[in-house]
Amino acid sequence: MPAVSFHHKMKDILCMVVMVGVATIIGYVFRTFRFPETNIVVVYILSVILTARLTDGYVCGIAATVLSTCAFNIFFTSPYYTLSVDDPTYLITFSIMAATSVITSALTSKEKQMTADAVRKEQESGTLYYLTSHLADADSINSIASITVSSISTIMECKAACLCFDEKGMPERTFIQQKNEHEQIRRSVKDPDALVHRIENLRTDYDEGDEFYDWPIYGSESILGVVRIPKERASSLNEQQKRLLHSMIECVSLAMDRLRVMQEKIRSQEEANQERYRGNLLRAISHDLRTPLAGIMGTSEMIMDMSEQNEPRYELAQGIYKDADWLRGLVENILSLTRLQDGRLTLHKQMEPVEEVIGAALNVIAKRAPEREITVDIPDEIVMVPMDAGLIEQVLTNLLDNAIKHTQVQDEIIVAFRKDEQSGQAVFTVSDHGTGILDEDLPKIFEMFYTTKGSGPDARRGIGLGLAICESIIRAHGGTITASNQKKGTGAVFEFTLPLEESE
Repeated sequence: MPAVSFHHKMKDILCMVVMVGVATIIGYVFRTFRFPETNIVVVYILSVILTARLTDGYVCGIAATVLSTCAFNIFFTSPYYTLSVDDPTYLITFSIMAATSVITSALTSKEKQMTADAVRKEQESGTLYYLTSHLADADSINSIASITVSSISTIMECKAACLCFDEKGMPERTFIQQKNEHEQIRRSVKDPDALVHRIENLRTDYDEGDEFYDWPIYGSESILGVVRIPKERASSLNEQQKRLLHSMIECVSLAMDRLRVMQEKIRSQEEANQERYRGNLLRAISHDLRTPLAGIMGTSEMIMDMSEQNEPRYELAQGIYKDADWLRGLVENILSLTRLQDGRLTLHKQMEPVEEVIGAALNVIAKRAPEREITVDIPDEIVMVPMDAGLIEQVLTNLLDNAIKHTQVQDEIIVAFRKDEQSGQAVFTVSDHGTGILDEDLPKIFEMFYTTKGSGPDARRGIGLGLAICESIIRAHGGTITASNQKKGTGAVFEFTLPLEESE
């Protein structure tokens, strides 16, 4: 850069000397033909204007004014070839000549500067238009990065680069850099963790690296990437160029944000469509299974009534009935799931006695597992709690059914209820002394379609809907549900709460 500047200055000086020299030669020609001295003065003024037009800045124009005035005094006023004057009126001529030359030089330089600014602004506007118009058509982050690199490299006259960050705010392993006018390359990122640390702790507009100056691209929620300008070029950017770079980076940020929002919207629509299709399929299958299951259960009950308990066909019919009843419960859970997903689960809350709701759930379990004994621990007085009795009965049934699946016949199962006056909550507990819940299963136990990794004999008989439905019903009531293991011994404890008073 310094060498280029020196040669440029020498070129301007040479231009000035040539212009004044040519004006002097023309002046000699005019004097030979006895033209008035005013014509010679005009020629010198013209040389000053041309010097100002062909050189940069005001310095050469002013220097040309001084040199032209001295040349006119030396070569065309008496005594010749000296800076002295015999006629004092020439001093007025010199002053007017100098003033005119300075003014015209300044105006010419100003016009030239304005023209250059207009051309530059037009170029910048064209570049920004090119950038925004192409970014609007970009269909991927990599396309945006490629367009950005091409545009910035052109306007900044360098080999710019762009490093994109993923949705978690971490940089990709490679970045795009302009190699030449028509080619881009991908390079590996050196120490991405250190880059992230520097960007996160950035206190200026850019980070000064060993090879690049990195300008962050900030999105609405997180950092989207960095624009990388080679160090040699970045260190020479003026304020106007930095402002232009910021404008381009803002355009890139808007484009990246728009693309991510659009991609997220598409993903959400796809997930919603998948959920709707799955819900429709589950609903159709469940409704189709209800009728044959009712027939199977009815037929098996008839066979059981027509048989003695010690007959083989009684045991066979009983097994069919139990499996059909389990399938019926599964179908009911699936239908409840579809109603929850469609937002069609309506609560019919009213004050209900706790003992009747628990008793209804125990009656259902007694039909499914008559051999199991369940301990009930509830207060002697009648307790009324605002709830949808049918849905809370389903919650208790699912929890008891879950306890039966993971315990042996001799293992104890307890249903308990208590009032927590301090928090204003009704607390229901279903506990057992079975295999318990694995630690890795606890955080996900209420997730839909999640099944435990336990190896109990009946653990395979489930698709992970019962507990998810329980949690949805309890949340709809304004309560909470938790799962844990027994503090002493083995077994699981499920506890859910309901408000003792209905919220307005």
